[in-house]
Amino acid sequence: MNRAAAVDAAYRRCERITRREARNFSYGIRLLPKQQRRALSAVYATARRIDDIGDGHLPPDEKLARLDQVRAALHRGPGTSAGDPVLLALHDAAQRLPIPLEAFDDLLEGCAADVRGTTYAAFDDLLWYCRCVAGSIGRLSLGVFGTGASGRAAELADALGIALQLTNILRDLREDRENGRLYLPKDDLDRFGCTLELDGDGFADPPDRLAALVRFEAGRAEQWYETGLQLLPMLDARSAACTAAMAGIYHRLLARIVHDPLVVSRTRLRLPARAKAAVAVRALVRRTV
Repeated sequence: MNRAAAVDAAYRRCERITRREARNFSYGIRLLPKQQRRALSAVYATARRIDDIGDGHLPPDEKLARLDQVRAALHRGPGTSAGDPVLLALHDAAQRLPIPLEAFDDLLEGCAADVRGTTYAAFDDLLWYCRCVAGSIGRLSLGVFGTGASGRAAELADALGIALQLTNILRDLREDRENGRLYLPKDDLDRFGCTLELDGDGFADPPDRLAALVRFEAGRAEQWYETGLQLLPMLDARSAACTAAMAGIYHRLLARIVHDPLVVSRTRLRLPARAKAAVAVRALVRRTV
């Protein structure tokens, strides 16, 4: 197989991974032109590899070693990725578009924090984590869009990433606790008199206190959406539609959490596929969320 065919096959592999695993982001990625769609799929497939290491069942030391291996492979450059379809596609995309691959270092740091079981004393500490795992994806996406990963656009992409990650944290509150992870800051837990200790089918905290805590965190997320969505007018039409679709799906999830904050203690909230498709269509037509 010649290089062009190998690269094409590598991109197809990344697109399959994205369609299979990116149940929310794939709706936005589909709205991009071919070159950007393939590039963002390569970014997602690489990020998925990192997340899968962190969420896997290996001992922590082995997870950290594998994260270091991914970091080293990313830094070795395009000449060493021929045997790895995901990295082959990613390095090809980075040669065509201004994708800041060094942003993956932040994602790796955030994933390592998960492996180590890091908890967060104050909201500023949690912001560091959100910027690592979600702001990094925002900066990578700006590179795919051709906007550049610095200046005001990068600040707004970072803010939008924080909004999405805070929504993720609230949506996955029970699942994360079942897996031994706790993201909400201790200062906030103390403020509302909550521990988020599990008790049978939910949390042991009094429902009124838990609901108040969740609404408080949702209000924070809403403020970050308000800032981050100012990015849309700075993007070209298709990139703005992609971003609006991704953000819109998570924004809808946040609205449902605000409407029924105790839902996060019962289940992992999801939007039906029809609702996600509707958000994507609206984003393509109006570029709004």
